[in-house]
Amino acid sequence: MNPRVKSVIPKDGYLLELVFENGQKGLYDVSKLLNFPVFRPLKDRTYFQQVRPMFGSVAWPEGQDICPDTLYEDSIKQD
Repeated sequence: MNPRVKSVIPKDGYLLELVFENGQKGLYDVSKLLNFPVFRPLKDRTYFQQVRPMFGSVAWPEGQDICPDTLYEDSIKQD
């Protein structure tokens, strides 16, 4: 099992700055998901900024979430 998300900071360009439980940091690009109907509300920058860590993943108020394994495996790891 991959490490789960500990914290998230929304960034410009639909990026999420993530910190995982193992201390590793990563950047995840949400823009590739924005054309899927469930993720279209995230195009609203104000709404996108409302992301929160939840149960080892990230989620928005209307229930959009991203698989924690996807967040870890597809994020660009940072120093």
